[in-house]
Amino acid sequence: MDIRDYIRTIPDFPKPGILFYDISTLLAHPRAWHHTVDLLSVALRPLEPDLLVGIESRGFLVAAPLALQLNCGFIMMRKAGKLPGETLTHTYELEYGSDTIEMQADAITPGQRVVILDDLLATGGTARGAVELLRQAGADVVGAAFIIELDGLGGRDELDVPVTRLIEFPA
Repeated sequence: MDIRDYIRTIPDFPKPGILFYDISTLLAHPRAWHHTVDLLSVALRPLEPDLLVGIESRGFLVAAPLALQLNCGFIMMRKAGKLPGETLTHTYELEYGSDTIEMQADAITPGQRVVILDDLLATGGTARGAVELLRQAGADVVGAAFIIELDGLGGRDELDVPVTRLIEFPA
């Protein structure tokens, strides 16, 4: 099964000139979604993660079912101000500006093996910020995984951890 067949492309979203790869059509097909989670499970099981970290918001959809399948924990990494309780915050630079992500301060036990997940890897700025925040919390970041990687944007070059992607699309 080729999961490309279940990903819709939407031109000019969220702004003109951007081609958006929409996984909602993948999520709507149980067989294709199950296959996607299975592929990620096979790829990530050798990393022996203690926790999967979903990056807001589509990363939650990827990491949560995968954590169940791998029998490991799941935590959320969110935009600033979205998580209750004490949080750890990291501001990072993007191609055109900056952004801030947070995680709950007690979500990681130092030394835990962690893999970050999101639906798509583009320029890598957010994923790099997630790795940096997790390391500040004492995590051993052992990998990053994505359903889609956009070719030619250099996202994987921004990460100093092994990168897994299931499919590639042109940027």
